[in-house]
Amino acid sequence: QVQLVESGGGLVQAGGSLRLSCTASGSIFNIKIMAWYRQAPGKQRELVAQTTSGGSTNYADSVKGRFTISNDNAKNTVYLQMNSLKPEDTAVYYCNAEIMSYGLGYHNDYWGQGTQVTVSS
Repeated sequence: QVQLVESGGGLVQAGGSLRLSCTASGSIFNIKIMAWYRQAPGKQRELVAQTTSGGSTNYADSVKGRFTISNDNAKNTVYLQMNSLKPEDTAVYYCNAEIMSYGLGYHNDYWGQGTQVTVSS
């Protein structure tokens, strides 16, 4: 009933920038949290950044000052602007959202399919 579709990944040189987008579609009554996670080969998935419906944001220490999360509530879209990229930022980036559908009284957790970000040195 709800889908998250990501875009914007790719290959970039160290020091470069990329912007990821994630749009939620389907039966959406309320979005409580939208977030970006990443998973590098052989590592656990980790939270990169999140934003709440109240406007608060939270970042992993490793990306503070370089990445910015923002959202467009009217479009049910969250963005991740990534600047000063480093080779260690290479990972599959996943969009995550806690969404309440119409007719439900609780939020479900949804994930996108992931988009590859590769930063060359």
